[in-house]
Amino acid sequence: MRLPLRTPLDVASVPPEERRLAHARRQLAVRDPVTHGGYGPRPLGSELMRTVHGDVAKILSDGLAAAPAGAPPAVQQAIWAGNQLIGLPYVYGGGHGSFSSSGYDCSGTVSFALHGAALLSAPMDSAQFFAWGRPGNGMWVTVYTSAGHAFVEIAGIRLDTSTAGDPAGLSGPRWRPLLDATSGYVARHPADY
Repeated sequence: MRLPLRTPLDVASVPPEERRLAHARRQLAVRDPVTHGGYGPRPLGSELMRTVHGDVAKILSDGLAAAPAGAPPAVQQAIWAGNQLIGLPYVYGGGHGSFSSSGYDCSGTVSFALHGAALLSAPMDSAQFFAWGRPGNGMWVTVYTSAGHAFVEIAGIRLDTSTAGDPAGLSGPRWRPLLDATSGYVARHPADY
């Protein structure tokens, strides 16, 4: 059965947050359909889309993150997109030419998570994040960037590729606790988050 096409008037009647969430789901659905351990990000499935009660995300024992049930859908989508990268190696320049890569560097990781939330349409490097979004800390999402590194805090946890604050001392895309200090970084955030 064919569904009727939406007219421009129908699309305009859909609330912006619902359109953004639908866009994020479409983007996540077309990601590289490979198994973890192969090339590229994990396919988005229910094991990556876990939630936890409240407004703060939680790093789980398997290294993945559970998105807070009280967070806006775009925040949840950013966390679930970040989950797709957990366990992939750090690769300098990874995630820049395309969102699909065998490994990711710092800004490639940040770009992938933001893209999963429909907050970024093309990968950016750490220097480009200086002009992205709005200045300062966000309510839900804050990108910290410097000339040579970037990471993102989402709903109380940090997605980063550096070993800083990593309990196991591992590099590559990983969820980590928030850093005590972010001096030397410029904070940027998306509008409304």
